[in-house]
Formats: sequence, C-alpha cells, structure tokens
Amino acid sequence: MSFSDSETSSHGGEYKNFKQISRDRLLHEMLRTSDSGDSRSSWKVLIMDKVTVKVMSSTCKMADITDQGVSLVEDLFRRRQPLPTMDAIYYIQPSKENVVMFLSDMSGREPLYRKAYVYFSHPIPKDLVARIKNDTSVIPRIGALGEMNFEYFPIDSQGFVTDHERALGELFGESAQNSRRAEASLNVMASRISTVFASLKEFPFVRYRASKGQDGSTATNFRELVAGKLATAIWNNITTYKSSIPNYPQKETCELLILDRSVDQIAPVIHEWTYDAMCHDLLDMDGNKYVHEVPSKTGGSPEKKEVLLEDQDPVWLELRHTHIADASERLHDRFTNFVSKNKAAQMEQRDGSELSTRDLQKMVQALPQYNEQKERLSTHVEIAGELNKIIRDTGLRELGQLEQDLVFGDAGTKEVIHYLRSKQDTSGENKLRLMMIYASVYPEKFEGDKAAKLMQLAKLSPEDMKAVKNMRMLEGSEKRKPSGSFSLKFDSQKKGNAARKDRTGEEETWQLFRFYPVIEELVDKMCKGDLSKDDYQCMNSSQTAPRGVNGSSARNVPPKATTESTNPRSVRSRRTPNWARSRTSDDGYSSDSNLRSFSTDFKNMGQRIFVFIIGGATRSELRVCHKLTAKLRREVVLGTTSLDDPPQYITKLKLLSEIEIAVDPGLGI
Repeated sequence: MSFSDSETSSHGGEYKNFKQISRDRLLHEMLRTSDSGDSRSSWKVLIMDKVTVKVMSSTCKMADITDQGVSLVEDLFRRRQPLPTMDAIYYIQPSKENVVMFLSDMSGREPLYRKAYVYFSHPIPKDLVARIKNDTSVIPRIGALGEMNFEYFPIDSQGFVTDHERALGELFGESAQNSRRAEASLNVMASRISTVFASLKEFPFVRYRASKGQDGSTATNFRELVAGKLATAIWNNITTYKSSIPNYPQKETCELLILDRSVDQIAPVIHEWTYDAMCHDLLDMDGNKYVHEVPSKTGGSPEKKEVLLEDQDPVWLELRHTHIADASERLHDRFTNFVSKNKAAQMEQRDGSELSTRDLQKMVQALPQYNEQKERLSTHVEIAGELNKIIRDTGLRELGQLEQDLVFGDAGTKEVIHYLRSKQDTSGENKLRLMMIYASVYPEKFEGDKAAKLMQLAKLSPEDMKAVKNMRMLEGSEKRKPSGSFSLKFDSQKKGNAARKDRTGEEETWQLFRFYPVIEELVDKMCKGDLSKDDYQCMNSSQTAPRGVNGSSARNVPPKATTESTNPRSVRSRRTPNWARSRTSDDGYSSDSNLRSFSTDFKNMGQRIFVFIIGGATRSELRVCHKLTAKLRREVVLGTTSLDDPPQYITKLKLLSEIEIAVDPGLGI
C-alpha cells in the first residue's frame, strides 16, 4: 500500500496547457497506474461520489476513461453488484461518509471487488487514515491509497471553476456577515483552488486585492475581507504541500492574483461581441448545448438535434473568440471554399448518369468525412445567421455602441436619456444592463430620488432595479463611503467619467470591440511588476514576484513579445464604424491568431499566471486570458466560483438583498 501524491511535475519536458495536464493526471496517474498487471482483471470499475464525478466529466470524455481499461462507472452511494474478479478504483472526497462506504465495500469475507485503488480528491485527515489502517480485513485488499489532490472543474484549456454557483450571495449577500455558511464556503473554495497547484506542481506567489476604508484604514467588514481570507486559506494549504507532496517546488514558480467581482462590475453585463459570448448571451442554450432543427431522414417533420459547442469542434475552437461579424465572414468563405474544392461535393452536384464507377468509389470513400465537415460548417453558418438576425431585430448594434461610449467617456446622461426615450421597444433586460453600466460610470446620477426617475424613464420594475441597487453590496461597508454615495471601487481608476482608457498600441479592427475587462490591465501590470504592493498584497515572505526571471524549477521566460504600434493615437478618438476588415488582419483576439503566434513557441513559455475571481467570471475575461497568453508568452489561467452569462449574473445580483440564500448542494457542507 502506498500513500503519496503523484511524482510527476509540470515543469520541463513537452509543454502542456492547464487542461492537458489535468486530463493526463486523471487518466495516466490514476487510472493507468492502477493496472495490477494481472490479465484476469484487465478491466476495472471506477467508483466516484457526486463531486468527483463532476470533476471527471469536466476533464475527460467517456472514451478516454474506457481506453484506460474502465468498463463500468459507479456511484459510491448506489447499490452495486459484487464483482469479485475485478479491481476497483475509488476516486472520492476524504469525508467520513465516503470512507465508511469504502470500508463497507471491501471488508468482510466477500468484498465487492478483488482489489481497491483509492485516491482522494484532497488531503485526507489523519483520523480517517487511522480508521482505514485499523480495519485489518481491508488492508491486504488495498492496492494503492493516495491523494490525487484534484478537486477543481476545468471549463476550458485555460479555465476552471470551483462549482460555487451561490458564492456571490453567500459571501456578499445580506446574510454574509459573521455567517458560518460563508466561512465554510470559503474553506471549500480554498481547498479546491489549492488542488490546482498540487496537480500542476506549482508554488505560487499569492497576491490578493486588499480592501481599505475611505480614510485608508484597514477594512473590517466581512465582504471587504473575502479576498484576503481566501488568500490566507489557500496559503495555509499550499505551505503544507511543501512537506507532504513529493517533489513539490520549494520556491515560487508562478503567480496567483485573487480578486472579487467588485473589481469590475461592467464586464458581467456589457454586451461582448465575440462568437462565443453572443451564442451564450443571445441563444437559448443549455450550457454548451445548442439545439436546432434538421430535416427528417424519413421525410417527416423536422427533427431536433443537439450540438455541443466545445474544444473538440475545430470550427468552434477557431471562431469562438472572434468578433461575430468576422466569424460570419470566415464561415461564409470557408463553406464556399469547402464546396468548391471538396471532390464529394463536386460529384454530388453532377448528374448521377455522368459519374463513372471510379468516381462513385471516390465519392463513397470521401462521403463520411465530407458529411461530417459539411454538417459542422452548416451548423455554424446557421448559428451565425441566427445571431445576426437577433442583432438586427433588436437593434443591438446601437445599444452596444452606447454601452461602449459610456464606458470610455464618449457618452453621458444626454445620450442615455435620448436612447431610453427613442428606443422604448428595447427589452427590459437590455435596458437594465444599460442602467447598470450607467450606474458604474455615473454613480452620482443614482443618488436620492434620481434613481426612481431613471427607473420610471426606463420603465423598469422595482424587482429589476434591485440589481442596480445591490451593486453597492459588492463594495463592502457603507461607512467608508460619503453619505448617499454610490461609489464603486474602480471609480478611483477613472479619469473624468470614463471607466476605461483606450489601449495605446492596439488598433481594434472591428466596431464594438473596444471594451476590455479590468483583469487585462491588472495582469499586464503584474507581469511588468507595476501592480501596487499596497493595493495587491502578497502572502509570501519574499514578496518578490517574478518579472521574467526564472525560478529554479520554472520554465524559461523569453524576451517579452510586443505588438505595440509606434504611431501615436488619441485616447479619446472615435473610430469609423467598421463591420468588415482585411482578411490578413491579425488583431490577437481570435483563437487562430493566438495559435499562429504560439505554433513555434510552446517550449519558450514563461511562468504561469493564475487569476481567481470570487463571485463569478465572464466569457470576456476568459477570452482575455487567451489573448494575454499569446502576448506575454505566459499561460494565463482563469479560475472562478462560476462562469456566468449576463442573465445569470443579474439574477444572482438581485438575490443579494435576500436574507436567506439556499444551500448549494455542490458545496459538500
């Protein structure tokens, strides 16, 4: 029986991204190494609990698991058939209930399985280890007893969640102060984040956004202390890894920046114009599942077909971070090119009597691949067409332009009032999102009875206006704000009434692609060493974060790539609306432009940067992490409690003022 963490490291050798390393750990370090070498038991049973099954399904496909010799996946707490000739792999949380269930399976004269390989998702308490060791009938039947230290949920090649959908309410809501539930939520969150660093064998500089009162004094309100509390809990976990995990780095190898949702209250509600964000914002999708109608094969009524928009789809992978107009153009060009050059397509358009036997043979050979490619492209053409129709029908371009102009200080009260009066058919949700952006940039317009007048003009219900009012709750204590103020933390970064400055050296080639989330600026500053040490404090004693200098076990850091233009540009200049651009333009936003710049530089990646946002993250923030990875030559990984689209975020914000928040069943508390 062995009790140890995996001994492989993410440093050195072939470069793999965050999700690849995560996947390899589960498949190779857990499932493959559990092979007993006995041909009689080459097939295995995989047993998981409700949390680890989510971890596994978010990281691996069923085919991946089957390839490692797993023939059956079981739920730990369901009645299971005895399989005494097969080995079992237990991937479970180290809870008392789970350990009791495992011991019940493997004890006595007739255990359920031949041998058990047990892997815990995070460190197991000593009393539970003792309980296992004290059962003498089980000990000989244990092939391995280890800590996988893997309890996070990958959502992207560079993103993960801790599955705390209710974190915003539990940590920033009306009942958050001195709440045992809030403290328990933070502890589970810290444990899951810590396993990211255990899995990747990374030892981070842990930095967090320190909150201070209006007079510069240390904050005392629970909501203001959330980031610091989480940083402390993560730091405590990680310091224990240095002595408990074999080959764990003893010096810092990466950076972790902990933020909360108050750092940027515009990003969750502003319209993001990428293909990915538009799909999830405008279409009625269930997660990554898109349902559309296709012609019936029997000639009857159209049939519904489900399509998963995920990394396994190369078209999605290429287009997801491109502007919707760019995606539409590329799809049109690609489909036209595909039909004109594909042999099966050409033969399909010819008269059947003109086809020779050789032609028919070639067509049959090419048909499966042709049908798959045609179907995939057709689906994306249909999706892009539906999105563009919604944009036209709802007048979204005009609204989007006003949103961006507000954020960059090019529009104000006059423009907002004119829009609300002239566009009364705008949906309630879109008007609410506009009001939330307006409140972020012009908080003084919501003092006293001004908010009621704006609500009346926008024809929003009191329930809708809760979302605007509750934005204050993310800011912590009212004592540190001037009386009646609607101050937001990032107001101090504004110049005049602009929440963002145009980025110098970056020329946006698409209309409505001007906005960027705050984390882009923060990560850029952190990479350069320009992030304020007072505002973003460090848990590490050395507090000297890497600035392109190698740690002893870190990857090499190349000279910083730069794409800055030498041509000066006015920071307040208006661009001519441009809904089309040159095919050779490479704006660094799209996935394929990132991949092109990456193709020869995987081995020269610098130290990783992790950003964790408490209270939910957005698709624009995930996109920015991909963009910064290409720009900085350092993999930027985004972690968060949940990935929220605007409707979800607004619903959560409205609930902040509710006294009781329902317990999240995924917390394990």
